[in-house]
Order: sequence, then structure tokens, then C-alpha cells
Amino acid sequence: MSSPKVLFGFHAVGVRLKTAPASIIEVYVDPTRRDARMKQFLTRAAEAGVRVIEADGPRLVKLTGSAGHQGVAARVQAVEGVRTLDELLDDLQEAGTVPLLLVLDGVTDPHNLGACLRVADGAGAHAVIAPKDHAAGINATVAKVASGAAETVPYFMVTNLARTLNELKERSIWVTGTSDDADRTLYDVDFKGPTALVLGAEGPGMRQLTRKTCDQLVRIPMMGAVESLNVSVASGVCLYEARRQRGV
Repeated sequence: MSSPKVLFGFHAVGVRLKTAPASIIEVYVDPTRRDARMKQFLTRAAEAGVRVIEADGPRLVKLTGSAGHQGVAARVQAVEGVRTLDELLDDLQEAGTVPLLLVLDGVTDPHNLGACLRVADGAGAHAVIAPKDHAAGINATVAKVASGAAETVPYFMVTNLARTLNELKERSIWVTGTSDDADRTLYDVDFKGPTALVLGAEGPGMRQLTRKTCDQLVRIPMMGAVESLNVSVASGVCLYEARRQRGV
């Protein structure tokens, strides 16, 4: 069994309470917080039969490594989900579901990754894919920012991103990259079929090999003075356009 990990914040711990309460070893709460939100949370924890331990602010900071814990943290065991990207794609194919994937190339900021996972969950993306090198992994900060989405959206870190994109193409998944200098906008292309949307980090964007591997490039129209959007915002724009085209 893998080592326990720490979740913190009402959303992250609340989603685990809802989806896999048996995986929670114990919950820590700040006893000085007695507002309605905390009372509601404690009621849910009691209904789930989870052990609750009182912990003051300094102890919660030490446990979570963050001052943004909101007075709530939990030690949890990993929840077994889809083990590989291939298994996920096989399951989608068997169910007759059209894949919608988000690929992040070079997103190293855990806050950005957490926000991207939250957007992916909201838009119904089936997975988020990133390279093992030059990318953020799932940690407590990512889980907090993701507001529970780190528990619901499969996140696959692959050894060779270009090779993975080629494997997606072999499965007839159309790989669309985003670039400020693309000739067409995302509103000019069809996302109703199997789709993988590739976004790079702010500034450098996608790496050259990633860019060359894409089937097509699109841009998000920028009407004001700023040149680009935050990667999580751009992910939301792209994913929801795909969702809109599919009839939501």
C-alpha cells in the first residue's frame, strides 16, 4: 500500500469525504473555527464515521505545509482509479464515449495545475496528460487549488510526451495545439470528434517537438492589450468550446 498523503481545504477534503470516505485515515480541524461551514463539514465527517482530531493553526501549517488550510486537513490513503492512459482510452472506446483530453506541456506551477484540473473536471474532460519532466505533480497545494478535481480527474505523467501524442493519433484522436501565431482560431475548427487539446506554459508555450507533433494549431482571439491568457483560463476557453460544439 502506498504511503498516506495529506489533503487540505474544505473542497479537497470534502470531495474525498463524498467519494471515498473509507480511504480517510483521520481528519484534523481547527477547534477555534465554529462557523456554519465548519459545522456542516463536521456533520458530514460524523455521518461518514471518520475520526476527527482537533489541531491548532501551527500544527495544521506543519501538517499541510501551507497557511491556506482553512482549518481543515486529512491524512488519506491513495484511491485506486484508472491505472494507465491506455486503460482509460480502452474504457472510453468500449463505452462508445468520444474522448476529450487536456495535454499540458511545461506547466510547472502547482497553482496553475490545480486550476487546470478544476477546469478539466468542470468541462468533463476525461483526463489531463503532462510530461514527467518539466511539469508539476499532484501535491497538497494542487489538491487544494483543484477544489476536489485532483480526486476526480485522471492525471497521467508520461515519459515521452511526443510519443504519447503519436499514440493518441494512432487511436484516431485529433491533436490540436494552441499557439499565438496560428492562422486559425479555435472557433474555426471541429472538436466534435475525439480530441486532445495541447496547451503550453505561459511565455514559452509548447516545446518545438510538441508543436510539430500536433495535427493542427489554433489560437484564442485576443481583443485587448494583453498578449495571452493564463494557462488555466486558456484551458477553460478551449475545453468549453469543445463541449459547446458537442452540445454540452
